Amino acid sequence: MAPHLLKGALLLLLAEACFAGIGAVVKFTSETASEAQVVFFRNFFALLLMLPFLYQHGFKLLKTKRWYLHLSRALTGIISMYCFFYVLARLPLAQGMLVLLLSPFVVPVIASFWLKERPSRLTLFGIFLGFAGVVLALPAPDPTLNVVLLIALCSAVLVAVTKTTIRYMSDTEPAVRIVFYFSLLTAVLSAIPVPFYWQPLNNEVWLAFVVMGILAAIGQLAMTRAYAIAPASDIGMWTYSSVIFAGAFGYLFWQEPVTIGWVAGVIVIFYAGYITTRQRLL
Repeated sequence: MAPHLLKGALLLLLAEACFAGIGAVVKFTSETASEAQVVFFRNFFALLLMLPFLYQHGFKLLKTKRWYLHLSRALTGIISMYCFFYVLARLPLAQGMLVLLLSPFVVPVIASFWLKERPSRLTLFGIFLGFAGVVLALPAPDPTLNVVLLIALCSAVLVAVTKTTIRYMSDTEPAVRIVFYFSLLTAVLSAIPVPFYWQPLNNEVWLAFVVMGILAAIGQLAMTRAYAIAPASDIGMWTYSSVIFAGAFGYLFWQEPVTIGWVAGVIVIFYAGYITTRQRLL
C-alpha cells in the first residue's frame, strides 16, 4: 500500500470541494460584479489569508531560484481563471465544471513529455473512461455555446499546465511558498484592469468575495500539497470529484436540474478515478 497516494487523493478531494465552492460564489457574484473584480478579489483575499504564513516563516519563505516557474504558473493560472469565470457565468454550474474538468485528461499527457512520468495501461484506460464520463454528462451540443465551450477547453489545458508545473517545482519549493507566490503574483496582475471595469458592490457580494478568498487559500494549499506528495498522473483523475460538489451546489442554490445523463457521467468518472488510484494502493 502507498499511503502518500491515499493522502494525495484525499487532499485533492478537499481542494476540489473548495474549487466547486468558488465556482458557486463566482456564479452568484457574476450578476453584480465584473469579471475583473471577481478575479482580483478572489486573488486579493487569498493573498491576505497567506500573510500569516509569511509572518510565521519570515522572508526566507520568499527565497527561491525558480522565480520563472512561479511567474509562469501565475500567468497560466490567471488566464485560466478569467476563462473559467467567463464560462461559469454563462453555463449552469454543474455543466461549467464538467467542461473545465477535461484537465485531468491533459495532465498525464503533459506529465509524460515534461516530467517523464509514464502512466500504466490501467491509468490510460481510467483517463479514457473519465473523458467518456464528461462527454456522457454534458447535454446535447448547442451551436450558440461553441465559443463558450472553446474557452472552457482553453481553460482546461491551462489548468493542466499549471498542475504539472506544481509537480515539477515541488522538489525544491514547499507548498506554502508556491501558494504564496501564486497569490501574490495573481493579485498584482489581476489588479491592473480593475479600475477600468469597476462596478458598485453590495454587502452580500463583499461577503461572498471573502468566502471565495478563504476557499481559494485552502484549495490551493491542499492541491499544491497533493501534487507535491503524489504523481500528477496517479491522482489527477480525482479532480473530477468537483462535479459532484458542483451538481449539489447548482441544485441547492439555483435549482439546476440533475439529469440522468449527468448522473451516469459522474458514476463513470468516479469509477475511472477509483480504478486509477486503486491499482497504486494495492
